[in-house]
Amino acid sequence: MQRDLYHKLLDWKEKPDRKPLVVKGARQVGKTYLIKDFGNHEFDNFVVLNADKDPRVREIFERGFRIDRIISDMEVLSGQTIVPGKTLIFIDEVGDAPKALAALKYFCEDAPQYHIVVAGSLLGLAIHKGVSFPVGKVDELTLYPLSFAEFVRARLGESSYVRLIMDPLADLASLRSVFVDSLREYYFTGGMPEVVQGAVDGKDYKSLRNIQKQILSDYALDISKHADPQILGRIHQVWNSIPQQLAKSNKKFVYADIQKGARAKDFELAIEWLVDAGIVYKVPRVRKAGLPLKFYEDFSAFKLFTVDHGLMGAQVDAPISEILLKSNVFEEYRGTFTEQYVYEQLICSAETGIFYFDSESSKLELDFLMQGENFLAPIEVKAEENLRSKSLRQFCLDYPDAKAYRISMSDYREQDWLTNVPLYAAVRLPGIIEKG
Repeated sequence: MQRDLYHKLLDWKEKPDRKPLVVKGARQVGKTYLIKDFGNHEFDNFVVLNADKDPRVREIFERGFRIDRIISDMEVLSGQTIVPGKTLIFIDEVGDAPKALAALKYFCEDAPQYHIVVAGSLLGLAIHKGVSFPVGKVDELTLYPLSFAEFVRARLGESSYVRLIMDPLADLASLRSVFVDSLREYYFTGGMPEVVQGAVDGKDYKSLRNIQKQILSDYALDISKHADPQILGRIHQVWNSIPQQLAKSNKKFVYADIQKGARAKDFELAIEWLVDAGIVYKVPRVRKAGLPLKFYEDFSAFKLFTVDHGLMGAQVDAPISEILLKSNVFEEYRGTFTEQYVYEQLICSAETGIFYFDSESSKLELDFLMQGENFLAPIEVKAEENLRSKSLRQFCLDYPDAKAYRISMSDYREQDWLTNVPLYAAVRLPGIIEKG
């Protein structure tokens, strides 16, 4: 299954100032498969060490950070010769070998000739447990579930379709029915690789839903296994509340919707645990817009999205027939799935932060807010072909230098003050913003 991140791995391989690479991402988004595919195709030989399955991997780094000794131990353990420039070293589940993370600093400083990549599903949790992370000594990439463009390539086997989806200026109107039908299926499958591969292999929809349920069960086991027992129950409460939080017209996360009388201090650690695990995304609010947006972040309010809309559908037992057959599926559930879907597409390729805008004084709300090189990019998400955009228009009046974008079921069009991007091409929006 071809992933867009493969091209970034190729870029990393050839960088003259290459550092050890850390690949992050939630469990089962395909990190191990991707790196193995990369290692097998782009290097003469490939050394794979799994810190979760083999305690000897941890022992290599417990004995100190002298690189020549570490390389020698890796060769003995793997039965392969490690040749600089020709061998890829891959340490999987590196969170289970904390000192392997610290060792990356010494690979960077003392042995940059080696290609070494590490990955781990709960890497963010490991870092926050006091592991010495080599800040400034590593390159980092994040793998997400398959975007809609990646799904189309996997499902239809047509790279030309993907090029059209990603081209900021391409006219997609002639293929609208193809993309809408694919998007309907993607609303059900989501982007978890095992589910998408099941669809490619022709498994029926009930079987695909069972795969989604199993992934959710695996996530629950991860939570129970790795979370602090003192916040375990609250982690489950937050995780289970996200779909209903997103079903509201105002999708701001409200603690009292989890439990009557709940306050931030009761659940903030639980939320950060889920964010660190990579299975929840946190989108902060800005109440006053300016560049850079990070300066205006309001830490008191945020939205939470789950890692994958397909898993969210399984989590709430959304009827399969309604998703696949109902003509207004994109409008159902107050656009809950649609805003979740759009955020997943944006985060796959966004180079800057993603926020949402909510000015309580003017009661002006926008689904997302990003920034271009020297302009604000307000984004409104419409689950239908409703072209009224009062909030978006008012924002542009308040901030004349802004360039407005609407994502809807309408075709691509540029107006004087607004660019409409088709819902099925949402993944191209960061590229449009980047070009200005």
